[in-house]
Amino acid sequence: MTDRKPCKVCNFTRQKSYGLVVPSLDELKVKGCEFLGFSPSEPVTVVLEDDGTIVEDEAYFLCLPLNTKFMLLHDKEAWSPLRRMDGGTAWMARDSMMLETDAVDTSSAEPPWVDLAQQLKQDLASIILMSEADLQTLVDAPCPELASALGFQEKRAVDLQETLQRVLDRREEERQSKELLQLYLKAVEQEDGQQEEPSQPSQGGARDGDVPDGVEVDSASGFMSRTLMVLKGKSSPESRLSTEDLQLVVSRGLEAMEQVLGWDTTRTSGLLQACEAELTRRLQLVRAVQSIRSNAELESSQQSSEKNAEERDVETPAQGSN
Repeated sequence: MTDRKPCKVCNFTRQKSYGLVVPSLDELKVKGCEFLGFSPSEPVTVVLEDDGTIVEDEAYFLCLPLNTKFMLLHDKEAWSPLRRMDGGTAWMARDSMMLETDAVDTSSAEPPWVDLAQQLKQDLASIILMSEADLQTLVDAPCPELASALGFQEKRAVDLQETLQRVLDRREEERQSKELLQLYLKAVEQEDGQQEEPSQPSQGGARDGDVPDGVEVDSASGFMSRTLMVLKGKSSPESRLSTEDLQLVVSRGLEAMEQVLGWDTTRTSGLLQACEAELTRRLQLVRAVQSIRSNAELESSQQSSEKNAEERDVETPAQGSN
């Protein structure tokens, strides 16, 4: 039985926040919906409150530190960073922000990167505590305006943005490496299971586990709602999709994905090319890992054979002397 884990949950507007102690991610969804007043029949997505990272993997959930704060989102809600406004009215700006609209809240007097630039100007070391969403905001900020806000020369602001982008790229590579490792371990487990039970009959409902419980699937497109959200609303979506989702996108083809996304041919074609390239790269990495494993097993087998041969050579003279 997994140890119970203290954590916090809040809703989309951050108006409601509760402390919970749960043993698993599924229990977090159940208790979180109960405390926040959500209907138990409505699917929710769990994200990290500070940077919006989607949490679906149980192992990743258990690795997070104690008292991590999560946000539960409904289908048409999207995570956005906390904005501090005078009088504590930040939640009023968030209440009207929905996934189905691409409108940007222009009611605030300044773009979000200005507050972040002021923090850096006061203490450059504060960058260590910034979330990935904050770092991406600084990377996307207009370089001349960012340089002016920081009191830097434009060249120095360019160097800062390039450094922040490298940090984000490294974190994304770490996430992808973890996903590839999980994929490899899953393949090893399946291979071991096939060797142990080669004649195990297949069950009729074996494919029922392809879609996790509680994950809503769009009936028109066949994609999970989270996958559509990533495809439509994230930069470089191919790097944020699972390998299974990439395979599904590529297999659909250009015309089908145009209808699913509602994009023109050029934009959809660019996405498909990026997904194909990312899928090829991941498969090459998996093959490389499998090759390393095969070579290691072959080397181990050869060493074992050589050791056995040496033992037989030692035993033969000993028996002759008797």
